[in-house]
Amino acid sequence: MTVLFALATAVLWGLADFGGGLLTRRIPALTVVVVSQVVAVVVLGSVVLATGAWREAGPQLWFAVAAGLVGPVAMLSFYKALALGPMGVVSPLGSLGVIVPVGAGLALGERPGPGQFAGIAVAVVGIVLAGGPELRGAPVQRRAVLLTLVAAFGFGAVMALISQASHTVAGLFLALFVQRVTNVAAGGAALWVQVRRGTPALPEGGGARLLWGLLPALAFVGLADVAANGTYSVAAQSGPVTVAAVLSSLYPVITALAAFAVLKERLRTVQAAGAGLALAGTVLLAAG
Repeated sequence: MTVLFALATAVLWGLADFGGGLLTRRIPALTVVVVSQVVAVVVLGSVVLATGAWREAGPQLWFAVAAGLVGPVAMLSFYKALALGPMGVVSPLGSLGVIVPVGAGLALGERPGPGQFAGIAVAVVGIVLAGGPELRGAPVQRRAVLLTLVAAFGFGAVMALISQASHTVAGLFLALFVQRVTNVAAGGAALWVQVRRGTPALPEGGGARLLWGLLPALAFVGLADVAANGTYSVAAQSGPVTVAAVLSSLYPVITALAAFAVLKERLRTVQAAGAGLALAGTVLLAAG
């Protein structure tokens, strides 16, 4: 169960990142984040009302609020880092966020077996290499590295927090709804500040029409991200967090494969090697 849901999380996050990356070529990144999350809020709100999930409200929802505050900060830090530094450096460093939930699982007393420890090590190396790290070239700005590490910690923190935000299926719907409402509030405030400072939320000339045309893609990104948080929560609650976190963090492999399949981008040798190592680590974790 843990392996299945964790791998589903990796697929969903990988496709959401791929879709989000394509959309940011057309409209500003912060607009992508806010609009996609608004769609998620509407859908999740309907689910919460239909299932009566609001009855699951309790102190554990503060974990969802915290995840909702950390998530936009991590995403914006990641996008800014991509603008400052080469993707071949930023992407692998961003994958290191897996250390946070793995560390949390170990701190809470989880002790994977030797085979699983080996799988974790192999998979983490594969995840980093799948991003295509650039080992040569011009020096990377210190600010880009710092922003990437902030994003990595944020992504990992969201994984750790959302796994603690609910203990039932109905509670999970409510927790995800609260998380997304917080995302929209935080992201919307940042977008308002950005517009006040003179940065438009949409491209000038036909921006609203462009946004409407991209709405299905934005909805997919928002809902895939929500679904990924949900499947990760199930994976983390049904088995070791250390295993769930590592397998869920295989999403850079999915993003790279999607770029290869859709955009015909060629995988670098290091990315192909990373994908192979990630697969080998997955097999070790599943067998353990």
